[in-house]
Amino acid sequence: MIYKPQEYRIKDERMKPFIDESEIWEMLEEADASKENVRRIIKKSLDKNRLSLQETAALLKTEDPELIEEIKEGARTLKERVYGDRIVIFAPLYIGNKCTNNCTYCGFRASNKKQKRTTLSHDQIISDVKALEDNGQKRLILVYGEHPMYDADFIADSVKTVYKVKSGNGEIRRVNINAAPLDIEGYKKVKEAGIGTYQIFQETYNREAYSRYHISGKKADFDWRLTGLDRAQEALIDDVGIGALFGLFDWKFDVMGLVRHVNHFEACYNVGPHTISFPRIKAASDSTIDPKFEVSDGDFIRLVAILRLAVPYTGLILTARETQEIREEVIRLGVSQIDAGTNIQLGGYSEESREEQKLDHEQFEIGDTRSLGEVIDELLDKQYLPSFCTACYRKGRTGEHFMEFSVPGFIKRYCTQNAILTLAEYLEDYGTPEMKEKGYKLIELKKKELKDTQKVEQLEERLELVKKGERDLYF
Repeated sequence: MIYKPQEYRIKDERMKPFIDESEIWEMLEEADASKENVRRIIKKSLDKNRLSLQETAALLKTEDPELIEEIKEGARTLKERVYGDRIVIFAPLYIGNKCTNNCTYCGFRASNKKQKRTTLSHDQIISDVKALEDNGQKRLILVYGEHPMYDADFIADSVKTVYKVKSGNGEIRRVNINAAPLDIEGYKKVKEAGIGTYQIFQETYNREAYSRYHISGKKADFDWRLTGLDRAQEALIDDVGIGALFGLFDWKFDVMGLVRHVNHFEACYNVGPHTISFPRIKAASDSTIDPKFEVSDGDFIRLVAILRLAVPYTGLILTARETQEIREEVIRLGVSQIDAGTNIQLGGYSEESREEQKLDHEQFEIGDTRSLGEVIDELLDKQYLPSFCTACYRKGRTGEHFMEFSVPGFIKRYCTQNAILTLAEYLEDYGTPEMKEKGYKLIELKKKELKDTQKVEQLEERLELVKKGERDLYF
């Protein structure tokens, strides 16, 4: 894939900071938000071209209700063209909440004496993973606090433990990581364990605001975190995920920061991020948040639409921090991955009942507590195609190759068919009779759509094999 990264005031160099705050503010102030320019920018994005910072700033600057609706409609159209109606599903699994950082917004902060500190043992990891597999999960992201105990060896060992767990037809086929930045040698150890994406959120790209929230601990080092995924790339982890925690600072500035980070990867590593996340700040045990930067529902929906247009080739992750209602609205604007059946209490999946959230046992409050089955049922009702696919990771379609998802025909060639196969697996192993009927009707509809552009004989053959008990078939 050929990238065309822009040049900005700070030259993009490997493992060196790249954020110029004055440049971002000037672009936001001087952006041309005329109807003619905004519509030109939307058209450029619909042709699957990444937007520059200046173009992103124009979308952020407009306050014209008509243009804002056109931005949203452009995002919906782009999602359909690039990603279709697939929604990839995963679950977070918290491994340990010990932490040496003091981040004022986080329940895991070191100074929070209310937080119950827990690190899952080998057996506890197995119990939680079995519970997740018995519900039908195939993709996990493991989450760790920043603590000397959770070093690269510890992370690698927990990844290996997860992959070894098999319960009935259940298995975890892709393990992603959300953890502290490592050094290059540390990333190499984690890569050898077979991880998928390594995810680090900058939280906010404004250095002064960052210092206010991150009082002490290694995370207080803005540049170490900013260059954390550069070191991952140097260790040949080519699937990385970036994100910002919206509500810490001006949301328009942090959208610009994310796009600037994208440009940095393109310029230095000839690859974009695998995913972008945009969690919104939520209540947490013993947390302190400045309400000045609270992001309204309307602005949240708008920023997701702008991110979709700004970076057409990158997956967008929407988490269960948001309510069911907000998730339903935002999914239509370009989201490609969601978590479902989420429980962020340490060891929570293997408990017999789902009680009310206990913030002294968890990192933050979540808004969507539905089960995996309930989420899949709703997706089917809305004609979305739930997917547990992990084929690209195992076929080597990662990093630069993953970016080819935006090439016309690629998704229909691989992703839709693989999504159909993983949905059929779920229906056969975990679906109720009503869900199976609904799910197979959708599969038939998707097969008919595929027949317009390609042969589906192999897909039909593999579907029959799934019904007969074979598993993990993919293209």
